[in-house]
Amino acid sequence: MNFWTVDETHDPAAACWVEGAQGHSDFPVQNLPLGLFSDGDSGPRAGVAIGNFVFDLAGALQTGLLNGLDSALADIAYDDLNGLLAAGPEVRVALRKALFAVFTDRQAQEGVRPFLLPIAQAEMHLPCRIGDYTDFYAGIHHATAIGKLFRPDAPLLPNYKHVPIGYHGRASSVRPSGVPVVRPSGQLAGPEGPRFAPSERLDLELELGIWVGGGNALGSPIPIGEAHDYIAGYCLLNDWSARDLQAWEYQPLGPFLAKSFHTSVSPWIITPEALAPFRVAQAMRPEGDPIPLPYLSDPDDQAYGALALELEVFLSTSAMREAGLPEHRLSKGSSRDLYWTPAQLLTHHASNGCNLQPGDLLGTGTISGSTGGSEGSLIEMTFGGKQPVMLPGGEARTFLLAGDRLRLQARAKAAGFATIGFGPCVAEVAG
Repeated sequence: MNFWTVDETHDPAAACWVEGAQGHSDFPVQNLPLGLFSDGDSGPRAGVAIGNFVFDLAGALQTGLLNGLDSALADIAYDDLNGLLAAGPEVRVALRKALFAVFTDRQAQEGVRPFLLPIAQAEMHLPCRIGDYTDFYAGIHHATAIGKLFRPDAPLLPNYKHVPIGYHGRASSVRPSGVPVVRPSGQLAGPEGPRFAPSERLDLELELGIWVGGGNALGSPIPIGEAHDYIAGYCLLNDWSARDLQAWEYQPLGPFLAKSFHTSVSPWIITPEALAPFRVAQAMRPEGDPIPLPYLSDPDDQAYGALALELEVFLSTSAMREAGLPEHRLSKGSSRDLYWTPAQLLTHHASNGCNLQPGDLLGTGTISGSTGGSEGSLIEMTFGGKQPVMLPGGEARTFLLAGDRLRLQARAKAAGFATIGFGPCVAEVAG
């Protein structure tokens, strides 16, 4: 299935009867992201964001409202979305078209309205049981900036432009938007030797999350030309990082306790089908950079495999909120600054025969731009903590303090199409 196919569900002129959906900045009818919600009366079940509402997909499937999809999906619409993601792109496309049809048909209102819940009344959950979480390092400008802090003459290690770099993260500490972050403790280096104390250099990392759909059998790699069929959707991801713990522990085996204490994700899965109009060519590699090896090379992926997303990071402190000050934008960048495409990340992950499974989560790594104001982490913005960021009200930050609230935002924009968004990815530092 062509992951870049644009059809009637992307029509910017489509009129949706659901209140708040017409022109909604994140969830117009052209988006239709999938999530897992509850409302206090029943356990988690599948839902779809539409305007200011959650559509109870699980409940609607029991009624036959969606053109016979109830028989295909009714048994996989509760507890988690793993089964729905595993069902594959054909089922997702059929579901998307059925949803689009009922939300743009005014005669369907009477039957659909009982399944609409104001989104403010919904409790959002992790959409999937995450068996494994892997974080990559595909943001080349972030990798270069971090490398310059430690290796000014050779910021990128020799393998960086040849192979997607990643590490296996901790799936058990992934949490949906809104769950507070508890400041981690660990070993910190000092002039008199290491000590155990709370982190003093708590940081964010702006990333995209990639949800795996159908898995592969152990020992069976995923060809690059088929990789997009294994990607079920995207979300925002904040890979919270304790930079002082990281600096002491990361050699020789890489990230450990500095990363495993909390990872925040936005709860809505933005499907590849919704993002079809926002597919763009992968950025050309600078002259002299190595050509990817054949197992990572695919003409269609290079022509359509990147995403045109506008990414932003906002901060509000407890003092700012008490003073009635609006949140402050720390950063604005683009997902096009990734050195590797999502398909290349997934293909490389499975290239040794590693078996990916439905609901597995991949992080892209921190996405930063090459210019000031587009950094995806505080350690870059502050040059390693040497130049504080000034905030409204006279406060300054090098790293995060108790009461600081971070919000990540992503919007997909393209001429001639409705803008769609990813929904909130928010978390507050609890201590």
